[in-house]
Formats: sequence, structure tokens, C-alpha cells
Amino acid sequence: MSVEHFDVLVVGAGLSGIGAGHHLKTRCPQRSLAIFEARESIGGTWDLFRYPGVRSDSDMFTLGYSFRPWKAGKAIADGASILEYIRDTARESGVDRHIRFGHRIVSAAWSSPRALWQLQVEVGGQLRGFTCNFLYLCSGYYRYDTGHLPAFPGIERFQGRLVHPQQWPQDLDYQGKRIVVVGSGATAVTLVPSLAGEAAHVTMLQRSPSYVLSLPDTDALADGLRKVLPEKLAHKLVRAKNVLLSLFLYRLCRHRPALAKRMIRGGMRRYLGADFPLDPHFTPSYQPWDQRLCLVPNGDLFRALRKGSASIVTDRIEGFSEHGVRLASGQELAADILVAATGLELVPCGGIRFEVDGRPVAVGDTYSYKGLMMSGLPNAAVCVGYTHLSWTLRADLASLYVCRLLRYMARKGYSHCVAQADDPRMPAAPLLDLQSGYILRAAPLFPKQGPGAPWRQKQSYLGDLLDMRFGRLAQRNLKFHRATPAGEALQPGT
Repeated sequence: MSVEHFDVLVVGAGLSGIGAGHHLKTRCPQRSLAIFEARESIGGTWDLFRYPGVRSDSDMFTLGYSFRPWKAGKAIADGASILEYIRDTARESGVDRHIRFGHRIVSAAWSSPRALWQLQVEVGGQLRGFTCNFLYLCSGYYRYDTGHLPAFPGIERFQGRLVHPQQWPQDLDYQGKRIVVVGSGATAVTLVPSLAGEAAHVTMLQRSPSYVLSLPDTDALADGLRKVLPEKLAHKLVRAKNVLLSLFLYRLCRHRPALAKRMIRGGMRRYLGADFPLDPHFTPSYQPWDQRLCLVPNGDLFRALRKGSASIVTDRIEGFSEHGVRLASGQELAADILVAATGLELVPCGGIRFEVDGRPVAVGDTYSYKGLMMSGLPNAAVCVGYTHLSWTLRADLASLYVCRLLRYMARKGYSHCVAQADDPRMPAAPLLDLQSGYILRAAPLFPKQGPGAPWRQKQSYLGDLLDMRFGRLAQRNLKFHRATPAGEALQPGT
């Protein structure tokens, strides 16, 4: 049986993968393309997460694609609307015809003489072989089959129902039930007001607080511009405005943290009133943007707390009883349902095992070149979005860079390229620059950053825009090669 071959193989049919497919079809139409998706549907995270209230925590003018305007009224959109947008994009652009569902790549072995990746792919419970010249990993970094669940002491005593948002049971009846949501991150602040409308009461139990920022779920400028300007132009202008506002907020938080704290607290106080205790429930021990800010549209979390349909407790779990949670303070929270919004498990590159010319390569031993390629892995790129801006802003730039790279190699007659560090033991820093627990737990598994360019990922959209769209491709740390017949030496590019 012949092994099926593709010029470019994209891994993942979520937000990033569909965007990559569009750019590759548009800018590299001569290249054969396939998108391998381990699950059975388009959408990635937005198809997987089905818990009540699931929504974006970025505005859709920047989380959406640069090439396809966001047309819906809400700028902070629910998960179902985002999923529909991704699927419509795939269908309208024809990207959906390139997707192979139920294809999970287990291993990828690079052959320098052949200048291709040899892939072992699980399809229907069996392994099949494929090859490709360029591997573009767009599967994000969340582990899809399970979320993070701490070792709760004595959880076996609890006779209620324990659920994790990532595996939300569609038959879960929470009407009139007492619910404790454990967590303080984006998932928790989304779930609490959504459940509070039907539950008897919802308690948000957090070990430590997060910064919570309220924004309107609509964009007044977008609504106005859509009435007088062509759709694409209005989208570009609102997208640019939101990028600049996000960059301003990030820089304010990093360079004037005291002022940022006062602004965030002032916003919460306007919703919660003068009598609500912000301390300790909304006073984190870290600086703004050491972890992601939590966004609540129209202050829905604060309104639920003010109304009394939800409450917040800052304490540590001591153990469990048959009917609730025992806290270190001695308090017990009654619960019929316990929701463990305790974070995600991260996995780099979809858990693929790599080797180069027979030598295993651990992703955690590599350095990240421009936040996109991994040192020592030829013809491979990984799409990693921003931590402080919308993911898609950088995903779009990454795909444009990959297209530029492929076209450059075709013009020059190169078969492959590889990022190589001058010093393989240069000082290292984590790739993801947040202090969130789920990121710190997985940091050793991911590529490292170096002390400076091109091994340090910029958290600057404007800088990345100039570099990835217009910057010079041929650089000292990116080596280009021409393949030769087996047994002969590789010819380096000039």
C-alpha cells in the first residue's frame, strides 16, 4: 500500500487550524494540504467546552479572523456563536474539504535525506503511515481528554455529584440545587452567574482571588461604523481600535500596576456597592497580568453577588462531608453539586513524539525561534497565540509567516529549514510568561525561550506584525538546506 503524502500538514481543526488552512489555500495554492483533526468535528476548544455560559474572554473583533469580519451583535460572544463562526469560515473558504477527522498523530520522524516527515497516525484504532514535507501544529496547548483535578482530600465521602467543566454532563440537572464552584479563573467567573439563574444558590470557593474586569458585551463603535462603512473596513477599524486598547491596558498593568489596581477595584466597586467587602475576595497577591485578567461581560458576576443568588468564599479546602465541603476556617459549605473549575492540563504539540534522523527529540529540550519554530526540528512550526491579547492575533501572523517561508523555500530551491541556536545551553526562560498554576505545572514540557531575539517571544503585536509579515526570512539562526539522494551530504543553503 502506498503512503499518502502532503506538502503541508496542519494539525488541528480549531480556530487556529481553520485560519491556517485559509491562509495556505490562499497564499500557497500549489501546495497539497491536509488538516488532521483527532476529534470528529471542527471547532477545537469551542466544540469541546459545553458548560453553561461558555464564552470568549476576548472581543470577537480580535479573536475572530482578520480575513472574515465578525458580523454578530455581541463582541463578547457565547461559545455556540464562536463555533458557528469557525464552521462557517471553514465551509465558505473550502478548508473543510481538506480535513481528515479522527486522525491523531502519534509520532513524527524526520528524514533529512528525503526531506520529509514520516508520520504514524491513529485512525479508527489502527496506525497508518503518512508523509509530509512541512508540519504545522495548530492544536493549541490544552489537553482535550481531561482537565486538571487536584487531589481533593476525602472527596470519596461526598455523596453529591462532582463534575469538571471540560466534561460537562449534558444531562446535569442543577435547577434548585446548591452548587459550589471551586476556582477563581475564567471558567469559574463564567459559570457562577450562568448557574445562579436556576440553582438554589451558587458559591464560588477560591483559594486565592483573581483580577476581574467588567466590559460591555457590545461595541458601540462597531455598531455605528457598520451602518456607514463597508463591512470589511468597519471590521478592520474596530479590530485596530481593540488591539490598541488591549495593548494600552497590558502596558498600564505592567508599568503602572498600582494605578491599574485602583482602576480595576473602582470598576468592581461601581457594581458591588460600597458595602461589599472587596478584601480578601478580589485582592490578589500578585500584580495585574502576572496571570490573565478575568473578563465578565456587563458585570454579570458582580450582579449575581449583589443580588445574593451567588456568594464568594476565600478559603482552603480541609476535607469533605457527605453533603458539602469543609474549609480550613471550620466553615462547611453545603453542596449538592461540586464543580471543579480547577484549571486545564497542558500538552505541547498534541503529545506527538518527535525524532530527527533516528534521534528522539523532547519538545522541552528545544528553544522557541520567534515563538514559532522549535530548534532542531526541521520544517515544523507551532502556532502559539498571545497570553495577554486575543489568541488569533498571533495565530494569523504565524500562519502568514509560514506561508512566506514556504514560498521563499520554493523560490530558492530549498527543501527544508531548521532553527539552530548558537549556544544550545543558553539561559532559558519559560515559553508562556504567566504565573497561573496550570502553566507553571507544564512549563518543563514546552520549548524554552532564550535571553533575546530571535529566541525570546515578543509580547508585542505591532513588533510581531512588522517582523512576521515583512521581516527578513534568511537569518543566521535559521538554516536552509537542499535535499540530496540518500547517502550523500546535505547541501546547505546560502
